[in-house]
Amino acid sequence: MKFRDILNSEEFVITAEVGPPKGTDVHEMLHAADLLKGRVSAVNVTDNQSSVMRLSSLAACHLLKERGLDPIFQLTCRDRNRLALQSDLLGAAALGIENVLALAGDHPVVGDHPSSKAVFDLDSVQLLKVIHLLNSGKDMSGNELVGPTNFCPGATVTPGAIPLEPQLLKFEKKVKAGAIFFQTQAVYDLEKFREFMDYARQFRVKILAGILLLKSAGMARYLNKKVPGIFVPKNLIDELEKASDSSQKGIEIAARQIQELQEICDGAHIMAIGAEEKVPKILDAAEL
Repeated sequence: MKFRDILNSEEFVITAEVGPPKGTDVHEMLHAADLLKGRVSAVNVTDNQSSVMRLSSLAACHLLKERGLDPIFQLTCRDRNRLALQSDLLGAAALGIENVLALAGDHPVVGDHPSSKAVFDLDSVQLLKVIHLLNSGKDMSGNELVGPTNFCPGATVTPGAIPLEPQLLKFEKKVKAGAIFFQTQAVYDLEKFREFMDYARQFRVKILAGILLLKSAGMARYLNKKVPGIFVPKNLIDELEKASDSSQKGIEIAARQIQELQEICDGAHIMAIGAEEKVPKILDAAEL
């Protein structure tokens, strides 16, 4: 079943992600993807994540598609003007890639090419509008396409942002621009996430809560200190601190979160960041 069809069902949706390599050797990426095959509904392919130059997301999506997975093409506005964005979208459609996650993208100064010029010709809301136009058979200038696209468009939201109001405003704009599903920033405070879901339920979109695998108490503290919109509660940090095997404890915490989220939202998006081999273990522990 396609990702789009699963979204339209009552099934609890599970997605995960893989990062393309910094080079042309795709064996490790494909091995990670193979581990996810049959266990998740779709696989996100990151697009120069954290502004670090890597293999094209579009090329990686094509390789995953050939391998029988349903890829989600992450597309950032950081590196492309409106011509390139539309061209890459048409290329994805021609390759049979139907799912797109529209992102603004991190600024190049945080990556490995800090002197690179940021483009940001469009923002993520405008990119969603472009996807809607291409689906209707027209480009941004109103020109007719020789064959429309058929994308399932998605976007991101940060339920733990402080203040939250700007995120909610952007969320509504993304819904109006055509987003069908949302994958959130990592969620650890489930009570605060419930409050966000009370608001989000007024919109007919699917919300997949982000699950970022915690590998240690140090990682949790780093997230709290350095990553806006993420807050790991003290009780989880204490669990990791006291565990004889913090890696296994991280898997247990992620599995427990997924079980609890089944009563709150529509799915979970698992971000293992280089530890994709642990995703099946998380799903096993969550009894999925």
